[in-house]
Amino acid sequence: MNISVMTVSFPLDGETLKEVALLCEEATVHDYRVYETALGVPMAGSFETKGFMVLAYEDDKDVLVGVASAVDLMGLHTYEWSLVVTPTYRQKGIGTTLVEALQAGLQERGAEGQLAVVIDGSPFGHTFIENKGFIYSFSEATLETRAESVKLSKDVEITPYAGEQAELIAIYSEAFGDLPEESEELIAFNTSTNGRKLWLARKDGEVVGTVTTAQENEIQWVTALAVHPNCEGQGIGTAMLSFSKDYASKIGAKFVMLDVEIDNGKALSVYEKAGFMKAQQIDYYVKH
Repeated sequence: MNISVMTVSFPLDGETLKEVALLCEEATVHDYRVYETALGVPMAGSFETKGFMVLAYEDDKDVLVGVASAVDLMGLHTYEWSLVVTPTYRQKGIGTTLVEALQAGLQERGAEGQLAVVIDGSPFGHTFIENKGFIYSFSEATLETRAESVKLSKDVEITPYAGEQAELIAIYSEAFGDLPEESEELIAFNTSTNGRKLWLARKDGEVVGTVTTAQENEIQWVTALAVHPNCEGQGIGTAMLSFSKDYASKIGAKFVMLDVEIDNGKALSVYEKAGFMKAQQIDYYVKH
């Protein structure tokens, strides 16, 4: 068996994306794990996404048998990466070949950091990544609910961001512990990336929270949701989640999804009360 490996920067062409999607579908049916999102396939065809894929083909059959994908989600030279090998070609060294080519790609692109992503329960995933010198860092649960029309709170007004940078920086600082320059980069990213919209929540005229929505085909992602600590327990987070479901239904999305660290019990409780259910868990590893 001869395996050829090639590295391709985003955006991928339509034919290659179709090959990757078919491989992910085959692995998903076999493993009962959703690989397409972990690999960033929906973003791989965009000129706005910074990243690359390593593709492994079996020469004799000219068929794609493995994929590794690295995405710089925030444009800060820190890449999240994951890989999948088609079930009938596993434990043949293809995963190791993909990791070696991916690490070379990261070095060529001047990556300043990396997180290896493993879907909880995926065959061989955790053992494989630990054997490559990575150690467990943290886990996130992916939660989902259906997009639907929702009766919105009259007490909380949610409007598009219109330059209220100082108020947002204060919220990000209090909620996430971000430095001002980190908050500025997050605001710039969420206001300049196609498909993303930055929203503000106001109560009694004051900016008390924020959320960003990001459309990805029939899924709308909810990210960077934050409530000022002085205003917690007032239903603001729930109001923003209800708004996100309602907005998703208006733009034609079918599902609303979000990621939350599994040890953040307070946030998990809010999301579950808002109708979100756990779809899968992602475990993150850092280089030892």
